[in-house]
Amino acid sequence: MEKIIRGIHHFQNTIFSSHRELFQRLAGGQQPEALFITCSDSRINPNLLTQTKPGELFIMRNAGNIIPTFGAANGGEGATLEYAVTALGIRDIIVCGHSHCGAMHGLLHQDKLTSMPSVVSWLQHADATRRIVEEKYPDLTAEEKLLATVKENVLVQLANLRTHPSVAAGLAMGKITLHGWVYHIETGSVYAYNFEQKQFLRIEEVGTIIQETSTKPHLQSV
Repeated sequence: MEKIIRGIHHFQNTIFSSHRELFQRLAGGQQPEALFITCSDSRINPNLLTQTKPGELFIMRNAGNIIPTFGAANGGEGATLEYAVTALGIRDIIVCGHSHCGAMHGLLHQDKLTSMPSVVSWLQHADATRRIVEEKYPDLTAEEKLLATVKENVLVQLANLRTHPSVAAGLAMGKITLHGWVYHIETGSVYAYNFEQKQFLRIEEVGTIIQETSTKPHLQSV
């Protein structure tokens, strides 16, 4: 805690004072450019990864970057999503998974989660991911299977997003674009799902816009 408190003092005395105009403007309201949905993992810092400033990303985080289908859970994900789209008018929604994801490892090895019943219950919202991986990738090594799970889960959560009325309406009107990313912690690389080629490519290879098509996403290869 001492380090955290020292950080607050540094922010107040140095960072805030040098960006006072920005924070005064933000006090009047927010206009974020995108909704960034990612894992709670402490190794992921969305603003550092995207080099964005306060006010530029609307961030939703939970274990496994999971979005329950509409009406399937009473958590805050649906409300946050609805507010982002309806109240803030966000046009881009990013689901960003990451390598070495503990939630995805737990999804594959639920026998090791007996002391965490709430985690097991939460991961049921990604059960489609588990089933897809078990059927499509039976011969992968443990490390390969985990990365495949991370990728497939991003696609499953993109599908879950489409069940939410605010997102479905935005997609139908051409007002919302969905993006699927996977961040590799060990290299800093970000891979974006290309809906036309049906695979994850380095984000610099596909540009800034990875446009969703009308077909449901799936992987050609992992």
